[in-house]
Amino acid sequence: MSKSQLVILFLFSIGLGIAAVFFAKNWMDSQIQPQVEVEVVERVPIVLASLEIPAGTVISSQHITTKLIEKEWRGEEHYSSEEDVLGRIADSNIFADEIITQSRIAQPGEGSTLAALIPENKRAVTIRVNDVIGVAGFLLPGNKVDVLNTIKYNKNSANTLTILRDIKVLAVDQTAKTDDNKPVIVRAVTLEVSPKEAEKLMTAQSKGDIQLALRNPHDDYKPVARKRYVAPSVTIIKGTESSNIRVSN
Repeated sequence: MSKSQLVILFLFSIGLGIAAVFFAKNWMDSQIQPQVEVEVVERVPIVLASLEIPAGTVISSQHITTKLIEKEWRGEEHYSSEEDVLGRIADSNIFADEIITQSRIAQPGEGSTLAALIPENKRAVTIRVNDVIGVAGFLLPGNKVDVLNTIKYNKNSANTLTILRDIKVLAVDQTAKTDDNKPVIVRAVTLEVSPKEAEKLMTAQSKGDIQLALRNPHDDYKPVARKRYVAPSVTIIKGTESSNIRVSN
């Protein structure tokens, strides 16, 4: 074989090697291409407050808005439609951007605004008042009052007792909430009382006149427990028998 033939054969083998490397690289690149997986997150609407909603407010469209969140984050107490919330009543203050839940608003069948504001184990009792009993018009929903009962025995004898203390005013003249602090002459005041306090209030009203005393909102009333007197006992032993006898005054 001549020298020129060796050179041609050598160059041909080099070309084949380069071509083999090129095709091998392309094949390997096609095998190791990264697989891109797209995660699909399902989002659902949820109702939240667009501005602060005071307790006792009838919720309208201006109070609420909707926002999309992941489906797993929405609970059973959440609302997905504004129609489910419109016309309901806020049981307590709802802050802006707060998610509205079933526990924060009155549910169907719970009644009007006032009925939705009455806590569990409490009652709303309305008494008629005049401008004097209504603290000259300065009594507003949310105030705390003491209830006084005046009993007249004759023209020259009367006695006044405080029968209830730290009682919350639910409504004044059928108004459960107001942003106006101006005095208003009222004809009726609705108080939040327990069943026992309601009985006591009605009994006192039948006995005499009822007067309301406005309390300072920062005056924290703490009832003092009455001490029960227990008479001492004496043990009498007769032979093998013994008995306890309570000593009375």
